[in-house]
Amino acid sequence: MSWDTVYRIVKRIPRGRVTTYGEVARALRLPGGARAVGYAMAATPRGRGIPWHRVVGAGGRIRVPERYAALQRKLLQTEGVPTDGIAIDLKRYGWSPATKRPAKRKTRQKR
Repeated sequence: MSWDTVYRIVKRIPRGRVTTYGEVARALRLPGGARAVGYAMAATPRGRGIPWHRVVGAGGRIRVPERYAALQRKLLQTEGVPTDGIAIDLKRYGWSPATKRPAKRKTRQKR
């Protein structure tokens, strides 16, 4: 299975913001939900610019094993996202992939 659709959404997460595995899964209507997104994040290929560290668990909790959790905290802190508490404040730093981009306005041609 290709995780490219997951990676496309993750690449859209702005610097200094995070989203949850569940939010990504809902945006894609992905079978297997948040767990499937977790598998995709675990399989993230290096060198493709995919900001895996911007995806966290429900409630803003870091859910990766400790070796990678320390790296994830460090990367988020360099982007200005505080990770000192129990969880990241999703109301302040959260981003939703379901947010639609402004529609492009069609310009009418003059006759």
